[in-house]
Amino acid sequence: MTEDELLKKLGERIIELREERGFTQAEFARKLDIEDSSLRRIESGRTNPTTKTLHKIATTLHIHIQELFVNND
Repeated sequence: MTEDELLKKLGERIIELREERGFTQAEFARKLDIEDSSLRRIESGRTNPTTKTLHKIATTLHIHIQELFVNND
């Protein structure tokens, strides 16, 4: 898997988990204390989030960080 493919899968997983919890993109970005545009870039796979941001995402979703990388294919 290429880095671009990994980032795309990660973004898709974050969207899946966010939507399961009923958060809009704007609500979730506020909870993470990041800009909406930053979350859009992460969810679309256009940026490589920092470990700190991944930790905030996992904590906000009440999951372990490795669950962001679970492959559901």
